Amino acid sequence: MSDKLRSMEVFSAAATAGSFAAAAQTLEMSAVMVGKHVQALEQQLGARLIERSTRRQTLTEIGAAYLERCRDVLASVAAADQVAENLRAEPQGSLRISAPATYGEQRLTPVIAEYTARYPKVRIDLVLSNRVVDMAEEGVDVTIRSGPIVDTTLIARPLQPGRVLAAASPAYLKKHGTPKHPADLAKHNCLVFAGASTTWRFRRGDEQVDVAAHGDMVSNTGASLVIAAIAGMGVVLQADALMEPAIKAGQLVRLLPKWELPSRAMHILRRPEARPSAKVRSFVDFVLERLG
Repeated sequence: MSDKLRSMEVFSAAATAGSFAAAAQTLEMSAVMVGKHVQALEQQLGARLIERSTRRQTLTEIGAAYLERCRDVLASVAAADQVAENLRAEPQGSLRISAPATYGEQRLTPVIAEYTARYPKVRIDLVLSNRVVDMAEEGVDVTIRSGPIVDTTLIARPLQPGRVLAAASPAYLKKHGTPKHPADLAKHNCLVFAGASTTWRFRRGDEQVDVAAHGDMVSNTGASLVIAAIAGMGVVLQADALMEPAIKAGQLVRLLPKWELPSRAMHILRRPEARPSAKVRSFVDFVLERLG
């Protein structure tokens, strides 16, 4: 199809210029090559487009009708190219983003609000899910993932790692005391995430302490565990994105701040396009500035 479009372009130039030689100068090719393009179209159509003589050339009836349609097609192609170029030059259109639920709600959504304020022509389609999405199959432009990157064909950029914090409510600590060492947690009511390891691992330099967490509540959502901790039920271990709002509000108190808990790598990913659109490129850069 690209060869035919080129031949249509050459035919249109030849008809407009009035001769193969004049068209050749405009197109920066030889007059012989102009003739070959026209002949190729005539062979495909099974009809003569231009009557040629040593002095002049004139369009046949079919040639005149075909020229009109060629100009329409070439104008449509140019308009399509311009649309693509505009999308590359200025962030606009729909941007489909996928992210883990908690991270998306607590970390990403405020950044998206800033981004759309700067680029109002971009419409955001945000999908929050803890499963790994197929970007191509589900039409996702940008995704954020935690943990190791399995699909190495995607373009991945690192974000700040997702940390895990330990916390409890002021009322709980007033009643049960504040743990000074990870081993003290063995005496506390620990709120446990269902399906996760019940061993809480703390590190400080070369020192490592494993705590067998046990308590009277297990849940399959981190949010419910944080709410329970705020209500004074016990000690919770959850992602910083989920815990920090409650800590800043004074609803929870961070415990053992000099000890580190396992963190998870975070990345922002896009598909491997040689020339990503302006909306994708600008959004990735924007997120990296704030969360990278």
